[in-house]
Amino acid sequence: MLQKHKKYLQVALNSTLADAERIIRTLPASDRIIMEAGTPLIKSFGYNAISKIRQVWSYSNSFSRLEPYVVADLKTMDRGETEAKIAWEAGAGGAIVLGLAPLETLNAFIGACEKFKIDSMVDMMNVEQPIKILRKLKKPPNVVILHRGVDEETFNKTKPIPYLQINKIRATTQTLIAIAGGDTLREVQRAIFNDADIVVVWKDFYSSSLQTGALAAEFLKEIK
Repeated sequence: MLQKHKKYLQVALNSTLADAERIIRTLPASDRIIMEAGTPLIKSFGYNAISKIRQVWSYSNSFSRLEPYVVADLKTMDRGETEAKIAWEAGAGGAIVLGLAPLETLNAFIGACEKFKIDSMVDMMNVEQPIKILRKLKKPPNVVILHRGVDEETFNKTKPIPYLQINKIRATTQTLIAIAGGDTLREVQRAIFNDADIVVVWKDFYSSSLQTGALAAEFLKEIK
């Protein structure tokens, strides 16, 4: 499970399994890199995408003996316990439920993740006041994701990345906080400056290039 004293880079893989494998093999070995089986990848290839990413990431890190960590971006809206169990069975170290889901689903999902010893992550995309959701939960999740969605960024250029929510959440709970929706070096720097624990990136990791590994290493230098 994730540790509170570390800062992480979460690489979301959203293309194909072949692209995912090529990208993973270019990344530097680091216990601060989280691999994410993105929603499009899971929808295209099923839960096998989770186990495949874990297998490749494990092999890529075999010489450093690092334990592979994969997040399953399920975007769960119902059947919280069932979907958390499926992610666990596929080898995920963490799984994502939407903050817009019913409270019953959120509580079931978080409880199931605790039972299976994987990290529960609540994605607050399109939730105006995440703190109101967190206060209603039976238990806080391990991670809160503050998220500007891809379509929001594309079609609403004025939509900000929700950095301002970080301090409000910090005042209420000790959960880890992830920022998603910014992929440039400057946005990564801003996320860390605003005290995020995890920075989620995907655009430059949609397909592999000669610069992929170097870019991940550069991001890691900023995330400290």
